[in-house]
Amino acid sequence: MTAYPPEPWHLAGQAQLSVWLLPAGNLPELPEGVEPVTTGGHAAVFTAWIDYRAPGQLSYHELLAAVAVRGGLTASITDIWVDSEVSLAGGRELWGIPKDLATLEFTGDREFTAATGDGWIATAAFSRRAGLPAALPARFEIAQTLGGRLERSPVTSRAKPHAAAADWSVNPAGPLGFLAGRRPIVSASLRDFTLVFGG
Repeated sequence: MTAYPPEPWHLAGQAQLSVWLLPAGNLPELPEGVEPVTTGGHAAVFTAWIDYRAPGQLSYHELLAAVAVRGGLTASITDIWVDSEVSLAGGRELWGIPKDLATLEFTGDREFTAATGDGWIATAAFSRRAGLPAALPARFEIAQTLGGRLERSPVTSRAKPHAAAADWSVNPAGPLGFLAGRRPIVSASLRDFTLVFGG
C-alpha cells in the first residue's frame, strides 16, 4: 500500500481554472444519487490544472474535471489525473476520488499538457489578466462514492484570483471528449492558493 498523509490534506500551489456550460445530456457520468445543477438545460463543468507545491504536504501536478451538483456549493469530480502515486492512492482511498496516473507537463504557469499511454488528453495555454492583491476565502464540498456510499468531503481554500484567457485543445476521442470543440465561458488563475481537503 502506498503511504499517504491522513486527512485533512494541507496543500498549496498555483491553479488555472476554466468553467464550461454543457447540455445536461452531454455530461459525464455522475455518482449514483448525485444530480447536476441545471439552468435552461445546461450544467456547469469546472476544469483545473493544478501545481501543488511546498509548503503544502505534497508536491505533484493534476488535471481534473468536475460538475456542479445539487446540495449547496458542491461539485463531483468525474475525471482526474495526477503524476503522483501517493496522491492517487490517498484520493481514491480517503475520498473516493477516481484519480488515474498521467504524464502532466507544466511550462511555468502558462502552458499545460496531459497524456497517458493511450494518447493525449488535453492541452491548454493560459494568459493571466488583472487580479486582486488579496487572497479570498472559499468553502465547498466534493461529493463522491466511497465504499458504496455517497460521501461529501469539505474543502476550504484561499487564493488570489486573476481573470485569465484560456486556449484549450481537447482530444475528441479521449476521456474529456465531451469538451472537445467547445470554449470555456470564463477562466481564472488562482495564485498562491492554500487548501485544506477533507475533515
